[in-house]
Amino acid sequence: MRHTFSTVPLACLALVAACGDGQPDVAPPDLDEVESDGELEAAREALPAGDFLDLALGAKVIGPEGEDVTTRMTNEAGAFADMTSYVACPAGFTSCDPATVPEGTVFTYVHVVYPGEDNDPDTGSGTGNDSSDVESADLFRLTRPAHGFTGGVGYAKPEALAAIGETGKVVISCEGEALAWTVYAGDGGDQWEQAEPITFYWQSTVPPAGPAEAYEIFANDVAAQGSGPYPGVDAAAGNACPSLPN
Repeated sequence: MRHTFSTVPLACLALVAACGDGQPDVAPPDLDEVESDGELEAAREALPAGDFLDLALGAKVIGPEGEDVTTRMTNEAGAFADMTSYVACPAGFTSCDPATVPEGTVFTYVHVVYPGEDNDPDTGSGTGNDSSDVESADLFRLTRPAHGFTGGVGYAKPEALAAIGETGKVVISCEGEALAWTVYAGDGGDQWEQAEPITFYWQSTVPPAGPAEAYEIFANDVAAQGSGPYPGVDAAAGNACPSLPN
Protein backbone atom coordinates (compact mmCIF):
# COMPACT_ATOMS: atom_id res chain seq x y z
CA MET A 1 0.00 0.00 0.00
CA ARG A 2 1.32 3.44 -0.89
CA HIS A 3 0.07 6.71 0.54
CA THR A 4 -0.36 9.87 -1.52
CA PHE A 5 1.29 13.04 -0.36
CA SER A 6 1.99 16.59 -1.49
CA THR A 7 5.55 17.46 -2.43
CA VAL A 8 7.77 20.47 -3.05
CA PRO A 9 10.42 21.19 -5.69
CA LEU A 10 13.89 19.85 -4.88
CA ALA A 11 15.62 23.14 -5.59
CA CYS A 12 13.48 25.17 -3.21
CA LEU A 13 15.11 24.17 0.08
CA ALA A 14 18.69 24.14 1.30
CA LEU A 15 19.70 21.56 3.87
CA VAL A 16 20.65 22.96 7.24
CA ALA A 17 23.25 20.55 8.57
CA ALA A 18 26.81 20.43 9.81
CA CYS A 19 29.36 17.69 9.26
CA GLY A 20 30.31 15.70 12.33
CA ASP A 21 33.73 14.32 13.22
CA GLY A 22 34.68 10.71 12.76
CA GLN A 23 32.32 9.97 9.89
CA PRO A 24 33.26 7.29 7.34
CA ASP A 25 34.99 8.50 4.19
CA VAL A 26 32.81 6.33 1.94
CA ALA A 27 29.15 7.31 1.92
CA PRO A 28 26.47 4.59 1.75
CA PRO A 29 24.52 4.25 -1.51
CA ASP A 30 22.10 7.13 -2.08
CA LEU A 31 18.57 6.03 -1.19
CA ASP A 32 16.97 9.22 -2.47
CA GLU A 33 17.35 8.66 -6.23
CA VAL A 34 14.06 6.98 -7.02
CA GLU A 35 14.07 5.56 -10.54
CA SER A 36 10.90 3.50 -11.02
CA ASP A 37 8.08 5.05 -13.06
CA GLY A 38 5.65 5.00 -10.14
CA GLU A 39 8.03 6.93 -7.87
CA LEU A 40 9.88 9.20 -10.30
CA GLU A 41 7.46 12.14 -10.11
CA ALA A 42 7.55 12.15 -6.31
CA ALA A 43 11.34 12.01 -6.32
CA ARG A 44 11.62 15.02 -8.62
CA GLU A 45 9.65 17.08 -6.11
CA ALA A 46 11.03 15.59 -2.88
CA LEU A 47 12.82 17.56 -0.17
CA PRO A 48 16.60 17.12 -0.14
CA ALA A 49 17.46 14.65 2.61
CA GLY A 50 20.43 14.93 4.92
CA ASP A 51 22.11 12.03 6.67
CA PHE A 52 21.64 12.00 10.43
CA LEU A 53 25.20 10.74 10.84
CA ASP A 54 26.48 14.00 9.32
CA LEU A 55 24.83 16.17 11.94
CA ALA A 56 26.87 17.72 14.73
CA LEU A 57 24.56 18.10 17.72
CA GLY A 58 25.06 19.54 21.17
CA ALA A 59 23.17 19.16 24.42
CA LYS A 60 19.58 17.95 24.53
CA VAL A 61 16.56 19.83 25.82
CA ILE A 62 15.50 18.56 29.23
CA GLY A 63 11.72 18.44 29.16
CA PRO A 64 9.04 17.26 31.58
CA GLU A 65 9.97 13.63 30.77
CA GLY A 66 13.72 14.21 30.78
CA GLU A 67 16.01 14.27 27.73
CA ASP A 68 14.43 11.31 25.93
CA VAL A 69 10.72 10.82 25.36
CA THR A 70 9.56 7.25 24.74
CA THR A 71 6.15 6.34 23.40
CA ARG A 72 4.09 3.52 21.99
CA MET A 73 2.59 4.12 18.55
CA THR A 74 -0.81 2.53 18.82
CA ASN A 75 -4.33 2.20 17.47
CA GLU A 76 -7.38 0.29 18.65
CA ALA A 77 -5.75 -2.99 17.56
CA GLY A 78 -2.62 -2.53 19.68
CA ALA A 79 0.95 -1.23 19.46
CA PHE A 80 2.70 -1.14 16.08
CA ALA A 81 5.95 0.65 16.91
CA ASP A 82 7.89 2.31 19.65
CA MET A 83 9.60 5.67 19.30
CA THR A 84 12.32 7.40 21.26
CA SER A 85 12.56 11.14 20.63
CA TYR A 86 14.69 14.04 21.77
CA VAL A 87 15.46 17.64 20.78
CA ALA A 88 19.03 18.92 20.59
CA CYS A 89 20.81 22.23 20.19
CA PRO A 90 23.65 22.64 17.66
CA ALA A 91 27.18 21.43 18.38
CA GLY A 92 28.99 23.50 20.99
CA PHE A 93 26.00 23.91 23.29
CA THR A 94 26.78 22.28 26.64
CA SER A 95 23.22 22.93 27.80
CA CYS A 96 20.04 23.43 25.79
CA ASP A 97 17.58 25.50 27.78
CA PRO A 98 15.06 27.11 25.40
CA ALA A 99 14.66 29.99 27.86
CA THR A 100 18.30 31.03 27.63
CA VAL A 101 19.63 30.01 24.20
CA PRO A 102 20.22 32.80 21.64
CA GLU A 103 17.37 33.87 19.41
CA GLY A 104 17.39 31.96 16.12
CA THR A 105 18.91 28.80 17.58
CA VAL A 106 18.03 25.79 15.42
CA PHE A 107 16.59 22.86 17.35
CA THR A 108 16.90 19.36 15.85
CA TYR A 109 13.94 17.07 16.52
CA VAL A 110 15.09 13.42 16.43
CA HIS A 111 12.81 10.36 16.34
CA VAL A 112 14.09 6.78 16.45
CA VAL A 113 11.25 4.55 15.26
CA TYR A 114 11.22 0.78 15.90
CA PRO A 115 8.41 -1.00 13.99
CA GLY A 116 6.77 -3.75 15.99
CA GLU A 117 7.94 -2.70 19.45
CA ASP A 118 5.94 -1.10 22.24
CA ASN A 119 8.37 0.60 24.70
CA ASP A 120 6.80 -1.32 27.59
CA PRO A 121 9.50 -2.58 29.98
CA ASP A 122 7.27 -5.52 30.91
CA THR A 123 7.12 -6.79 27.33
CA GLY A 124 10.42 -5.50 26.00
CA SER A 125 11.48 -2.95 23.41
CA GLY A 126 14.28 -2.65 20.92
CA THR A 127 15.68 -6.18 20.90
CA GLY A 128 13.16 -7.39 23.47
CA ASN A 129 9.75 -8.96 23.07
CA ASP A 130 7.48 -7.72 20.32
CA SER A 131 4.02 -6.21 20.56
CA SER A 132 3.05 -6.93 16.98
CA ASP A 133 4.46 -8.65 13.92
CA VAL A 134 5.12 -5.81 11.50
CA GLU A 135 5.83 -7.15 8.03
CA SER A 136 5.83 -3.75 6.31
CA ALA A 137 6.04 -0.14 7.46
CA ASP A 138 6.02 2.48 4.72
CA LEU A 139 5.35 5.92 6.18
CA PHE A 140 6.35 8.03 9.18
CA ARG A 141 4.97 11.54 9.46
CA LEU A 142 3.90 14.50 11.53
CA THR A 143 0.16 14.91 11.89
CA ARG A 144 0.42 18.56 12.94
CA PRO A 145 2.19 21.58 11.39
CA ALA A 146 5.99 21.64 11.62
CA HIS A 147 6.14 25.06 13.31
CA GLY A 148 9.38 26.89 12.59
CA PHE A 149 10.58 24.27 10.05
CA THR A 150 13.81 25.53 8.47
CA GLY A 151 14.07 23.06 5.58
CA GLY A 152 16.65 20.91 7.38
CA VAL A 153 15.35 17.33 7.29
CA GLY A 154 16.63 13.80 6.83
CA TYR A 155 17.19 10.36 8.31
CA ALA A 156 19.96 7.90 9.17
CA LYS A 157 20.89 6.54 5.75
CA PRO A 158 22.95 3.55 6.99
CA GLU A 159 19.96 2.43 9.08
CA ALA A 160 17.67 2.73 6.05
CA LEU A 161 20.22 0.82 3.99
CA ALA A 162 20.23 -2.00 6.54
CA ALA A 163 16.43 -2.08 6.62
CA ILE A 164 15.50 -1.88 2.93
CA GLY A 165 18.71 -2.46 1.00
CA GLU A 166 20.54 -0.48 -1.68
CA THR A 167 17.51 -0.25 -3.96
CA GLY A 168 15.10 0.87 -1.25
CA LYS A 169 14.09 4.53 -1.24
CA VAL A 170 13.11 7.15 1.32
CA VAL A 171 11.27 10.19 -0.04
CA ILE A 172 10.63 13.18 2.23
CA SER A 173 7.82 15.60 1.40
CA CYS A 174 5.61 18.33 2.78
CA GLU A 175 2.01 17.40 3.56
CA GLY A 176 0.54 20.87 3.82
CA GLU A 177 2.35 22.32 6.84
CA ALA A 178 3.59 18.93 8.07
CA LEU A 179 6.33 16.49 6.99
CA ALA A 180 6.29 12.89 5.78
CA TRP A 181 8.99 10.27 5.20
CA THR A 182 7.76 7.61 2.73
CA VAL A 183 9.75 4.35 2.70
CA TYR A 184 9.75 2.33 -0.53
CA ALA A 185 10.73 -1.34 -0.46
CA GLY A 186 13.91 -2.53 -2.11
CA ASP A 187 14.41 -5.34 -4.60
CA GLY A 188 12.60 -8.55 -3.69
CA GLY A 189 10.22 -6.65 -1.43
CA ASP A 190 12.84 -5.88 1.22
CA GLN A 191 10.51 -3.98 3.56
CA TRP A 192 11.08 -1.72 6.54
CA GLU A 193 9.82 -4.20 9.11
CA GLN A 194 9.93 -5.69 12.59
CA ALA A 195 12.58 -4.25 14.93
CA GLU A 196 14.50 -2.38 12.18
CA PRO A 197 15.06 1.09 13.69
CA ILE A 198 15.36 4.15 11.47
CA THR A 199 16.23 7.58 12.87
CA PHE A 200 14.35 10.54 11.35
CA TYR A 201 15.05 14.21 12.03
CA TRP A 202 13.81 17.69 11.19
CA GLN A 203 14.93 21.16 12.25
CA SER A 204 13.01 24.12 13.63
CA THR A 205 13.70 27.51 15.15
CA VAL A 206 10.91 26.85 17.66
CA PRO A 207 11.73 24.86 20.83
CA PRO A 208 9.52 22.04 22.08
CA ALA A 209 6.51 23.01 24.17
CA GLY A 210 6.20 19.45 25.51
CA PRO A 211 5.15 16.03 24.20
CA ALA A 212 2.12 15.97 21.92
CA GLU A 213 0.38 13.25 19.91
CA ALA A 214 1.71 14.59 16.64
CA TYR A 215 3.39 11.56 15.04
CA GLU A 216 2.12 8.61 13.02
CA ILE A 217 3.41 5.43 11.39
CA PHE A 218 1.74 3.32 8.71
CA ALA A 219 2.53 -0.34 9.45
CA ASN A 220 0.80 -3.44 8.08
CA ASP A 221 -1.40 -1.01 6.09
CA VAL A 222 -2.86 0.66 9.19
CA ALA A 223 -2.07 3.93 10.97
CA ALA A 224 -0.81 4.09 14.55
CA GLN A 225 -0.18 7.27 16.53
CA GLY A 226 2.18 8.34 19.29
CA SER A 227 3.47 11.34 21.24
CA GLY A 228 6.80 13.08 20.95
CA PRO A 229 8.42 16.48 21.49
CA TYR A 230 6.52 19.08 19.52
CA PRO A 231 7.17 22.81 19.01
CA GLY A 232 4.92 25.49 20.36
CA VAL A 233 2.95 27.75 18.02
CA ASP A 234 5.00 30.79 16.98
CA ALA A 235 3.43 32.81 14.16
CA ALA A 236 6.61 34.82 13.65
CA ALA A 237 8.78 31.73 13.16
CA GLY A 238 7.22 30.65 9.87
CA ASN A 239 7.33 27.20 8.28
CA ALA A 240 9.25 26.31 5.12
CA CYS A 241 6.52 24.00 3.80
CA PRO A 242 3.58 26.40 3.21
CA SER A 243 5.85 28.93 1.46
CA LEU A 244 6.46 26.41 -1.33
CA PRO A 245 4.16 24.83 -3.91
CA ASN A 246 2.34 21.77 -2.60
